[in-house]
Amino acid sequence: MRIAICPGSFDPITNGHLEIIRRASKLFDKVIVVVMSNYYKKTGAFAPDERVELIKRVTADIPGIEVEAHYGLLADYAAEKNASAIVKGLRAVSDFDTEFQQALANKKLNSEVETVFLTASGENMYLSSSMVKQICEFGGDISEFVPAEIRDDIEKRLRKD
Repeated sequence: MRIAICPGSFDPITNGHLEIIRRASKLFDKVIVVVMSNYYKKTGAFAPDERVELIKRVTADIPGIEVEAHYGLLADYAAEKNASAIVKGLRAVSDFDTEFQQALANKKLNSEVETVFLTASGENMYLSSSMVKQICEFGGDISEFVPAEIRDDIEKRLRKD
């Protein structure tokens, strides 16, 4: 069984994240979407368990998807789950530098795992959770940026009305 890990902070999950997850599900038998704690983002708009629940709701129709949270090294998690790949989405050249460094570190820590980069579609290249949060906080329409099933949850949490 080909198992891939699709890691991220997903705070909140966006249509761009969902695109990468859907595409990964066509390449692997099982994709584990894992909410990771981001060292540089100490707190989030949503707690990790809330993010897991939001992701489960928007991926319920995708076969072979599991969703969990993890608080350690990604390379160790991949080994624990017998994953052969880590799937990362790339939006722009600026993403590549950071993701490439992480891929090299993960390979050093776990020589059995490969990192697979999937480029975002043109419509999602600019999309980030940070941008969604900012637009939402100031009352902007986020309906084109996040799955419809969770838009109300995001707006209730972030709107400054």
